[in-house]
Amino acid sequence: MSGLPTAGRILEVGSGTGVITGEISTRFRGSTFGLDIDPQANAFATAGDPQTCYVTGDGERLPFPEATFDTTLCHFLLMWVPDPGKIISEMSRVTLPGGWVLALAEPDYGGRIDYPKELAEIGELQTKAMANQGSDPYIGRKMRDIFTRAGLLDVLVGVLGGEWTGPPSGEELDSEWRTIGSDLHGTLSSQALATLRQTDLDAWHDGSRILFVPTFYAYGRVA
Repeated sequence: MSGLPTAGRILEVGSGTGVITGEISTRFRGSTFGLDIDPQANAFATAGDPQTCYVTGDGERLPFPEATFDTTLCHFLLMWVPDPGKIISEMSRVTLPGGWVLALAEPDYGGRIDYPKELAEIGELQTKAMANQGSDPYIGRKMRDIFTRAGLLDVLVGVLGGEWTGPPSGEELDSEWRTIGSDLHGTLSSQALATLRQTDLDAWHDGSRILFVPTFYAYGRVA
């Protein structure tokens, strides 16, 4: 249903360092294009994925004619833009009739689950911090409305599942806690953060830790 296996031309909007676009370029036969507003990100992406054409531009004013691509997609982009509906409308504009517009992943921190309960404070404070940074932490639940208002047909919206096994690697935990520390700087004392981090680490290692942020995907067909 995504159109990716048969697409001749594929565009990722907000391609960043090219991780997703690069994966698509190796897995599917179509010509791939990436667009990001950051020229340095595009330079990095090009170095790692020279077969893709990376373009610097604004997702609200895509520098492509109408009906250029068979499939357009984005990934963890809509939560960071001021007008996600405009992004999806622009993606629809540059997609051929009958082609597909996809949002591969957009989170909804309003449905975050933390266990043990002592760790729920992390999610609550991070959600507030993200909103203060200009993102929309509740974008996931809005996906169906955004795609429908953009005039897309056969809209389907779902939630990615979750599963838990052993603890993350030390590197992954360090990275996560660097983000938490940055988000909550000035909100909690260093001692409070250290206590939460130890509680988090203990819960991962005793097998009780659950962390789930509902992550939505959506796609729709261009009329």
